[in-house]
Amino acid sequence: MSTPEHPSTLNKVVVIGGGYAGTLAANHLRMRADVGITVVNPRPEFVERVRLHQFVAGTREATVDFGTLLGEGIRLVVDSATHIDTTTRTVRLASGRALDYDYVIYAVGSTGAIPSSVPGAAEFAFDLAEFEPAQRLRARLAELPLDAPVTVVGGGLTGIETAAELAERGRAVTLVCGRALAPSFGAPARRAMSTWLSRHRVEVVEDDMVREVRPDAVVLAGGGVRASALTIWAGGFGVPRLAAASGLRTDELGRLLTDETLTSVDDDRIVATGDAAAPSGRPLRMSCYAAGPLGAQAADTVLSRIAGTEPAVISLAFSGACVSLGRRTGIRQLARKDDTAVNLYVGGRMGAAIKEVTCNFAVKRIRREARRPGSLIWVKGGPRPEQPAPGPRGVTTP
Repeated sequence: MSTPEHPSTLNKVVVIGGGYAGTLAANHLRMRADVGITVVNPRPEFVERVRLHQFVAGTREATVDFGTLLGEGIRLVVDSATHIDTTTRTVRLASGRALDYDYVIYAVGSTGAIPSSVPGAAEFAFDLAEFEPAQRLRARLAELPLDAPVTVVGGGLTGIETAAELAERGRAVTLVCGRALAPSFGAPARRAMSTWLSRHRVEVVEDDMVREVRPDAVVLAGGGVRASALTIWAGGFGVPRLAAASGLRTDELGRLLTDETLTSVDDDRIVATGDAAAPSGRPLRMSCYAAGPLGAQAADTVLSRIAGTEPAVISLAFSGACVSLGRRTGIRQLARKDDTAVNLYVGGRMGAAIKEVTCNFAVKRIRREARRPGSLIWVKGGPRPEQPAPGPRGVTTP
């Protein structure tokens, strides 16, 4: 990886975000020698988000040197993008700098989503969707006695993995699921999860949600008050507001609205990928699994536009999802190509091994793409049904 300014004769592509999708997209762009690639990322290191629950529990670190991931010639700018000016084709940065571009790959990813509607949540709850909040959470955990009650809010995979990791380390954990435990998994896999959590003394609360967070307790919608020396919010994800702040249309969560080639509906010089993309207003599941293929497909769209050819529509088939239950058990849920679960799963130590291979592969495929741009392959899905075109240009979906 090198950092000189790109010659003016190159097609300048600014990749905003150095996560799984953005980093792979940057490497994939090197299929053409006349592309100058700049990655803008707020941190000098790559964050393995799928490892943050381990980082919080103290069982593993979660950062990787960008120098081992980005291919030769890619420039890394450690800064935050604050505005995309589509008129002047510049990306403004928090430092006051501005980067010229011919194309932008919008790969800002996702963030934590602690709701302002829940009293006390913003003040007293911790999230772990990003590295800095995870650092604060890890430090707070280190201050607590082992038997201090911990509440994890959210019955999705992040909440389950966090609760399981802490329980295996001897923590007293309550998992408040809201509607249900792992609703995207099949019934047999959910039963296996429930059994593991029960054996490790995790109290699972279903069909109830947190109505208020206090410094030392949570109040449930059903009226119960539970002691909680530490409350961790894992109840979903948000998206940075950069697109909306730049006058680009987004969905209700803030994901950039694109067509099926991942091109912004407002500007064909801006291509979105990963968690921050909403193709046809119907985003794919936020996941590390989808990030790599979407990153490659976003880069292919840019390369097609440079070449003057028609970009291909996105195509990605899902095969399931993984969840870790501590360090020795995991579940690999199998699914149809449209991401709907079937009643088949792989559990136990084999499930844990599959999850670990999956996490390792997410980084390895980025390194492989750096060595051999265009090497990523993925399982293709069928065409997605057509949807009505978005509303008038410049209107952000409420």
